Amino acid sequence: MKILFVIDILDTHNNGTSISAQRFAKELERRGHEVRVLCANPQETDEKGVALPVEVTGKYNVPEFIVPLFDSLIKKHGFAYGDFLPRSRPIIREAVEWADVVHSYFPFPLDIVASNYAAKIGKPNTGAFHVQPENITMSLHCGKVQWVQNMIYRLFRNTFYYKYRHIHVPSAFMGRMLEERNYKAKIHVISNGIQDAFMEAGENKIDNGRPPKLPEYQDKIVIMMVGRLAKEKRQDVIINAVNYSKYADRIQLVFAGKGPQYEKYVKLGEKLANPPQFLYVKQEELIKLLLQCDLYVHASDMESEAISCIEAFATGLVPVIANSELSATRQFALDDRSLFLPGNPKDLARAIDYWLDNPKERENMEKTYVKAAKKYSLSISVRKFEEMLNEEIEEQKCNSRC
Repeated sequence: MKILFVIDILDTHNNGTSISAQRFAKELERRGHEVRVLCANPQETDEKGVALPVEVTGKYNVPEFIVPLFDSLIKKHGFAYGDFLPRSRPIIREAVEWADVVHSYFPFPLDIVASNYAAKIGKPNTGAFHVQPENITMSLHCGKVQWVQNMIYRLFRNTFYYKYRHIHVPSAFMGRMLEERNYKAKIHVISNGIQDAFMEAGENKIDNGRPPKLPEYQDKIVIMMVGRLAKEKRQDVIINAVNYSKYADRIQLVFAGKGPQYEKYVKLGEKLANPPQFLYVKQEELIKLLLQCDLYVHASDMESEAISCIEAFATGLVPVIANSELSATRQFALDDRSLFLPGNPKDLARAIDYWLDNPKERENMEKTYVKAAKKYSLSISVRKFEEMLNEEIEEQKCNSRC
């Protein structure tokens, strides 16, 4: 198949959907397909301003679309919108006409224009639902206002998702959200999947023992969370929880990610015995960091899946997860000991202290979590994704004949 991904931003390591698209593209190519991506063209840089490697080379680039008044906020979240104006239409048309099937990731203007053109010329066309309206309301300071969230779900449905026969969601939780809001397409629950490197690291840890800690982590308890530094991710709850832990003087928090809350969280963590580390790393470095850790905490109030949590327990870490009704991540907890009350630092400290008080039980559960991660293999997810695309292609052929 010739598969076109439409996704506003691709070359970033700070957005779970973009990372998933990069990995799916590579795995699909490994399986013999040709994948190209229609996206905006900003190139990510590291802390020193050096351009990071481009993950996918087969691209149709459109200019970045600047949103007046909101551009600085969008940039802080590490996002960019692809241009959809007439100047970019020739590129959009060329990309869609090249493909056998078009898969669009976001319900934003570039994706809408591309999918509308695909529908117009009878091109097989599928969509993905990765953007929780709750994430948008948090960024706009509407928090958990239900009627605003429902309005956004309706807006997405009526402007974008109404045209699809097949929609990919990364979790059963997100599938229920769409079904409850009258989305008519067939919902395909397919995890974003994790790469074998994380599972291999976890299996090696179980077989050969935990690698020695780096000098900076000697005699410290290392607790990590991976994710954007954004309000809904609730890294603040983790920082505040350290104050309630009996191990406060030994805990070293490590946050991997960038985002608009960075300065606030740096200040919040200054009073801890060991101020948090804020890092931004690629996959190879991330795995090495996870192997230095004693626990993984995912405090987010809202998530469509949280692939970073799967990656963490695949490497042999017991996760402690916010039991939020708006988060799919709680599905990964194998029992209640890995859950805490969302937004409650005291209850998080209770859960952390339980696992630190019981190292033998933690070691046993690390093995169990490594085994549990195998069903989230990227190769399994891509095979299911392939099946969805083939189903759409066959249905489009049938419709054309009829």
